[in-house]
Amino acid sequence: MSHKSRVGVSFTCMVCGWQVPARGFGTSHRNHCPCCLWSRHLDEEPGDRGAVCREPMEPIAIEVRKDGEWAIVHRCTGCGLLRTNRIGGDDAERALLALALRPIASPAFPLGDLRDPTG
Repeated sequence: MSHKSRVGVSFTCMVCGWQVPARGFGTSHRNHCPCCLWSRHLDEEPGDRGAVCREPMEPIAIEVRKDGEWAIVHRCTGCGLLRTNRIGGDDAERALLALALRPIASPAFPLGDLRDPTG
């Protein structure tokens, strides 16, 4: 089966085992699981299925695009490449919110020492 012919085919999530349908609220070239938000490094360009890495991609952040649309930032566990995937209408809201709130839950500085920068 060629890479192009895999577009729009259902798949089983390699992380949580969820059966992801080929069609639904996402796009026809969806890579990420709507349950756990993990992806797989499959594409060089959206939908091309041309990547040779094919390793799991961890959801690491939420990006808010200029139009207000959310996208999931994934980092490949194999090669370290960063990619974004638009969220789908069937993505788990709790998983999306947990990902979006991750920086607030684990700040890079002690919250008890917050100072007013204006004096």
